[in-house]
Amino acid sequence: MSADQAKILADISEMLHAILDDDGTDLQITMDTTFHEELEMESIDLVALAGRLQARYGNSVNFAQFIAALSLDAIIELKVGQLVEYIEASLEAAKADAPATPDPAGAVSK
Repeated sequence: MSADQAKILADISEMLHAILDDDGTDLQITMDTTFHEELEMESIDLVALAGRLQARYGNSVNFAQFIAALSLDAIIELKVGQLVEYIEASLEAAKADAPATPDPAGAVSK
């Protein structure tokens, strides 16, 4: 797992603990943790997660679009790691699309 994935996993884990209201439990969320079977998340929980992802990552990460591309079976079997990989790819794509920032040191003064 890359450092970026580890950071994203930590962020998602924190969000999921808040949504599932189990900050005090020992629930360990890994890349292989399933949303439906292990976390027992329902659609309203996924909506809450989408809102938190939007607040954390902005428009770079579109959870609704990610889910819409999956079949019902794939949604039921969805693992946290799949979301981590999607977020990482989305953030990398956003960086690639971002306009280059000018170098202030290279600016010519008049």
